[in-house]
Amino acid sequence: MDHEVEFGWFIPTTGDGKYIGVPPERESTSAYMIEVAQAAERAGFTFALIPTGGNCIDAWIVGSTIASHTKTLKPLVAMRPGLIAPVLAARMAASLDYVSGGRALINVVTGGSPGDLTATGDPLAHAHDERYERTREFLQIVKQVWTNAQGKTAKFLAGNQTYADTEKVHFHGKYYDIEGGASFPAPVQQPHPPLYFGGSSPAGKRTAAETADVYLLWAEPLDWISGQIAELEQLRAELKRDQGLDRQLRYGLRAQVLVRETEEEAWREAWDIISRVDREALEYSGQRFTQTDATNQKRQNELRELSRSNDYVLAPNLWAGLSIVRGGGSMLLVGTPEQVSDRLLEYVDLGISSFVLSGYPNLEESQYTGELLLPLVKRKLAERKQLRAAAGSTV
Repeated sequence: MDHEVEFGWFIPTTGDGKYIGVPPERESTSAYMIEVAQAAERAGFTFALIPTGGNCIDAWIVGSTIASHTKTLKPLVAMRPGLIAPVLAARMAASLDYVSGGRALINVVTGGSPGDLTATGDPLAHAHDERYERTREFLQIVKQVWTNAQGKTAKFLAGNQTYADTEKVHFHGKYYDIEGGASFPAPVQQPHPPLYFGGSSPAGKRTAAETADVYLLWAEPLDWISGQIAELEQLRAELKRDQGLDRQLRYGLRAQVLVRETEEEAWREAWDIISRVDREALEYSGQRFTQTDATNQKRQNELRELSRSNDYVLAPNLWAGLSIVRGGGSMLLVGTPEQVSDRLLEYVDLGISSFVLSGYPNLEESQYTGELLLPLVKRKLAERKQLRAAAGSTV
């Protein structure tokens, strides 16, 4: 099924700057993050990913802040099963959706670094597959609370909120026991704010197939992405066959991007990003990467090693150089507007309809990307749509 292609940007909540592997040049003040969000909105991005983790400013606080200083940009905030109770999470998300006028997007983050999960008190910090099992219970409760809140008006008695008109959620599972779960307000978006979901392990993919609206992948070569989408489509087919559950699922791609007028300038700028990395930063990153239990990070590690002898070039305009020090979605699409737009369209042809992009520094790169890349990609997509429509009218 064809989906409209959406483009999102990134809000830096751990500092920002031109170089990685060194202390950030810019502090993530509220003023700076608002400036990045407003620049992304002007550039034509429709949403913005707000990262989560022990070194990040809280995504919910940042999401509320940027929503109040933008008109159309949708904050994509992290909901973390195991670190927050499901009914409370549902209320927070519905409240953000309400106060933003229906702009909340939810990024379901099941894992994270074992150190961060341990520090936040997650009893399943070292139980990878169980965390996904818990996430399924968590989202079952969250969705039911949202559904029951639709169209309901809470009554207020003596200053205390009750839910007399709302059907309560009672749930007794392996990880959660809920008696009389309810939420106010109801989400603005129907049936609920979209759920974005990442996780490349078998457990993660099955959970995504059962629960998510958008399955996010980190940028990889085309054949790797095609293989992952095929696995999700097989899981969707099994759900339909075994449970009669015919769920729609969109696919998203998280990538870094660097676009310049000439290819030479783009590659020069790309190498410059890692030009100040020192040995201490490399050693620390190497240790951190080997300690992960996240399958998607292990895949990024493998790509880095596969490309090391080729100056980290993985495929046309796809570069793994940032991954020597940056974890997460670190693969960089680099080149001219024509080149990078063609690479994005190749991912669209595989089924990707949501792109989460970022660059260093995020303020200026959102402007470059908005001026040089987005208009060209959108024009090419519109031309494709017109050709399909013309071909259909002649059948």
